[in-house]
Amino acid sequence: MDQQQLNLFRSWLQESRRAVFFGGAGVSTESGVPDFRSPDGLYHQQYAYPPEEILSRSFFDRNPETFYDFYREKILCCLDVQPNRTHRFLAALEEAGHLAAVVTQNIDGLHQRAGSRKVLELHGSALRHYCQRCGAFYEAEQIRQSQGVPRCSCGGLIKPDVVLYEESLDQSVLVESCTAIRQADLLIVGGTSLAVYPAAGLLSYYRGSRMVLINRSATPRDGEAQLVFREGLGDVFEKACAGWLPSMQEGGQP
Repeated sequence: MDQQQLNLFRSWLQESRRAVFFGGAGVSTESGVPDFRSPDGLYHQQYAYPPEEILSRSFFDRNPETFYDFYREKILCCLDVQPNRTHRFLAALEEAGHLAAVVTQNIDGLHQRAGSRKVLELHGSALRHYCQRCGAFYEAEQIRQSQGVPRCSCGGLIKPDVVLYEESLDQSVLVESCTAIRQADLLIVGGTSLAVYPAAGLLSYYRGSRMVLINRSATPRDGEAQLVFREGLGDVFEKACAGWLPSMQEGGQP
């Protein structure tokens, strides 16, 4: 890890009052949540249908039983994991007044469990489920413990509160995310291939000159960042925040 770049990132974090973190699946891999596009990710595993098809709205509508078999096994695994160093550092940065918001493509709820308060979930949350007929709310654990296609007491089909392929993002969350990024004095992009649109397009709203990109593989926006780290998110944050961030002890533990 380049020490000069690390020192500059540390100083930017310390100076920032409106930093925004934009993150993807790579944020949660240290917790044991599988990502999608890495060599070991969901999109490189063999299923009866491609994961992109299973996680589409049209597939959910025509084949909800297969959808829920996949969803319980591969998505609701987030219920069994804990927030990692990155989640905790981001929560501590917010508490210390340096981070204004987390904009996440993840649906696992780990940012909130780590203590982050301002979390904008572009793709919804696997912790929330609603009846499509009456709107009744169901906990994630209720869905995991159910059998077959979960249905409400009114008979309606229950759907995860996640944005499936072929569905539009929530406009209120989208607008709030664009506003936060536009007003940011530091934009940290981490754990994302920046291949999923329209989420990746939100980076274009940034107007500042301090963009930091942390990802193990190259992304289409590397050339726009002032700092690029190819190391793991937890390692970068631990080195950048060591010794000065309140509420964090040595080793990144709150």
